[in-house]
Amino acid sequence: MSYSVDPRQVDPLVVGRVIGDVVDMFVPSVSISVYYGAKHLTNGCDVKPSLACDPPKVHISGHPDHLYTLVMTDPDAPSPSEPTMREWLHWIVVDIPGGTNPSQGQEVVGYMGPRPPVGIHRYVMVVFKQNSELKMVVEEPVSRAQFNTRNFAKQFNLARGLAMFRWLKWKLHSRKCDS
Repeated sequence: MSYSVDPRQVDPLVVGRVIGDVVDMFVPSVSISVYYGAKHLTNGCDVKPSLACDPPKVHISGHPDHLYTLVMTDPDAPSPSEPTMREWLHWIVVDIPGGTNPSQGQEVVGYMGPRPPVGIHRYVMVVFKQNSELKMVVEEPVSRAQFNTRNFAKQFNLARGLAMFRWLKWKLHSRKCDS
């Protein structure tokens, strides 16, 4: 099977070092749409942390018989110049049927809104196609710090080729999310 890759989907991820820092090169095979309130997010857009306190509305295309996993991380924690906590885990949802949203899946790690202490941070949402149901297999990690998306995908035999992901960045804003 051959895929055509839309360079507009992948290039910002390469330029922004998401490919390399978080995942390897991939071929998009489904689409993901992400909204915080009325704001539709695109690769590389800026979002104020105060807008992202609550989980975004996410829709994952794909076949209804296929299951997907959504992972959201911050590869720049605690600061872009010294990301010693790379990757900070913000959200994991497994068993999401294609054509639906994360509310139809099983939340393994609850959503944590962005709290960038310093600088502009990249926030990455990755969607993987699952080979089987995961809800009884995946457990919440001991810590959100130093999560590794590549290792997670390998551990749970998630499809090597990512379905799709978005690259987001937030600028520090005066009102952070409440704890």
